[in-house]
Amino acid sequence: MSDPTPQPDTAAHLAAHMAAQDTAPAAANEAPATPLDPLAAAQAEVAALQAKVAELQDQYVRGQAEVQNARRRADDEVSKARKFALESFADSLLPVLDSLEAGLAVQTATPEQIREGAEATLRQLKSALERNKVIAIDPAAGAKFDPAQHQAISVVPADQEANTVVAVLQKGYLIAERVLRPALVTVAAPK
Repeated sequence: MSDPTPQPDTAAHLAAHMAAQDTAPAAANEAPATPLDPLAAAQAEVAALQAKVAELQDQYVRGQAEVQNARRRADDEVSKARKFALESFADSLLPVLDSLEAGLAVQTATPEQIREGAEATLRQLKSALERNKVIAIDPAAGAKFDPAQHQAISVVPADQEANTVVAVLQKGYLIAERVLRPALVTVAAPK
């Protein structure tokens, strides 16, 4: 059975409720206070968190799409750069091709004219290579042997300092400061 005497907590609650009713006429113009329902508060918090999750998922998906688009654009740019770099190089060689074809079309050329045409064509070719950053490696006799740019074919006795270039058998080439082909050289032997 239940005890008709109120518990101390219930009595305090009842006293607070009565005091609030005494002040009710003064606060009649104010909005009535809604009691906080824990279930409604939890549901509101869940709804807010679900909205935040949806927003973050949307941001993630958009971010992933941006990354994929940036990667695709970068791949396209690299592909175009390679393509157009080769196109530029080929375009610079076309005048050389034209000169060779024109020289071969002349049936009655003298040896001097053929030599003169070959020298002009060689100048065109060297110029086209230099414009595309292809530079000859042609060390002078007596230059210090550089294994990064020279390939020693043989070591020969010579009247010069050891480990220096005696002769160049084949020029080497750099492309944009990178060795495309090392120069083939003979090197002075130590005395």
